[in-house]
Amino acid sequence: MKSFYTIFLLCLSNLFMTFAWYGHLYFKRFTALQKLGLVSVILISWGLAFFEYIFQVPANKVGYRENGGPYSLFELKTLQEVISLSVFTLVTVYVFKSEKLAWNHLVGFALLVLAVFFVFKKW
Repeated sequence: MKSFYTIFLLCLSNLFMTFAWYGHLYFKRFTALQKLGLVSVILISWGLAFFEYIFQVPANKVGYRENGGPYSLFELKTLQEVISLSVFTLVTVYVFKSEKLAWNHLVGFALLVLAVFFVFKKW
């Protein structure tokens, strides 16, 4: 069950992270947000990043092997990166609708899956 909680919390965290880092690029679609200055955008991003950390920190605490979780630090970081890229891709394609998923992206993702295999494999 800790594995599920860890992955679930990492997914939520990365959803907020994606909008904190890239959400301001979507502001041009909203008249009220188009004229925001850099400081305003940074403050909004920090507000979103706060929620990222609300989920990220517990995910790592619950998931870390030395706290009774199933994952080593290397495994947690690898999960984080794969989830981050997956969430980013879904948001980019289905929310921003600004990019198209191409074959080279899929090859890159397949290589990430291969990376997960090597990190999680007990040699």
